Amino acid sequence: MSALSSIANNLSNVTREAIGGAMHPVRAARLMGRLVGRAVHKPGAPPGTLVVAGPPREEKVRLRLMEFDAENLRETEVDSAEATFSIRDNPPVGWLNLDGLHDPEAMKAIRDHFGLHLLVMEDVMTPGHRAKMEEYDGYLFMVVPMLSFHEESLTVQVEQLSLVLGKNWVLTFQERVGDVFEPVRERLRTAYGRIRNRGADYLAYALLDAVVDRYFVILEQLGDVAEELDLRILHDTTSETLQGVSHLKRELLLMRKAIWPLREAVSSLVRTESSLVNETTQVFLRDVHDHTIQIIDTVETLRDLAASMTDLYLSTLGQKTNDVMKVLTIMASIFIPLTFIAGIYGMNFEHMPELRIPWAYPALWGVMILVAGAMVVYFRKKRWL
Repeated sequence: MSALSSIANNLSNVTREAIGGAMHPVRAARLMGRLVGRAVHKPGAPPGTLVVAGPPREEKVRLRLMEFDAENLRETEVDSAEATFSIRDNPPVGWLNLDGLHDPEAMKAIRDHFGLHLLVMEDVMTPGHRAKMEEYDGYLFMVVPMLSFHEESLTVQVEQLSLVLGKNWVLTFQERVGDVFEPVRERLRTAYGRIRNRGADYLAYALLDAVVDRYFVILEQLGDVAEELDLRILHDTTSETLQGVSHLKRELLLMRKAIWPLREAVSSLVRTESSLVNETTQVFLRDVHDHTIQIIDTVETLRDLAASMTDLYLSTLGQKTNDVMKVLTIMASIFIPLTFIAGIYGMNFEHMPELRIPWAYPALWGVMILVAGAMVVYFRKKRWL
């Protein structure tokens, strides 16, 4: 329950921030910007124009190179794109990973040396594309969403991963430092499994599989959030709980938008007849395709659960309102005859029969108590109380 308690605290903070800034136009624009891609190129710019997306950055892009075969592994971090050019023609498999898309000169050098199409490099440098697989002469190009989960804000972060598969080399382009590929790197370093004995296509599969496996972890974290919300709705029908449900629905919508096209992209990779993908590797790619379908089904299930939470919230809120109204109605029903009796004896007539009888006052109290008690017994018999 400690994990759920942590989620509950984070969820309370997130919902309070959402309520406090729900109407702020800047916040609304940021939320919509996560769901709707923004244009980077100026209208009318020629195809293949390399434009840096986002604010200017001073740091250099990070280039990490791994070259390996069954016997040897060489891992280096290079300073220039030219230092990576040897992997295109060397027999060992080479993997170049580039963190940062803000150096057009390095991008141009890589594009020219590896013979990448102008539109491929344009897609690499403009994040926000839907997942896809395209086949070119001598290489395959894929765009894959790489997701991460921010536990403090309970938000899903989407980063575009661009992957290029050549004959004996793989290029991966990331928007920033930090990825899910460390287990793959560790397998390469320790020669664990079959990865060092296979070609570049199996390396591409391993990278793709690492990205997809990360989706399961994020779905598990979102499932914990959904479980906490489901428990809170029955006991806490405040606006913060409803904001938490809306936050969960928005994150699931973002995840669905990122993952749904990946099924088609992986399916195209499985069905490709390119010589770059061996038949033995296609078996593993089919497994990734199955995982993608499973993830989409899980996302849809969580979205249905989040939608039902809204109905449950409204039903619980309505039930509590009905309970309050029932209590008030019963109290009013008990006091209506008492008010009638008190109203009669509160009239200022000079000649009223019971005014001069000594026991009239306690008798009137007895009648009122008897009427109230009888109504309470009747309501309890009807199970209205």
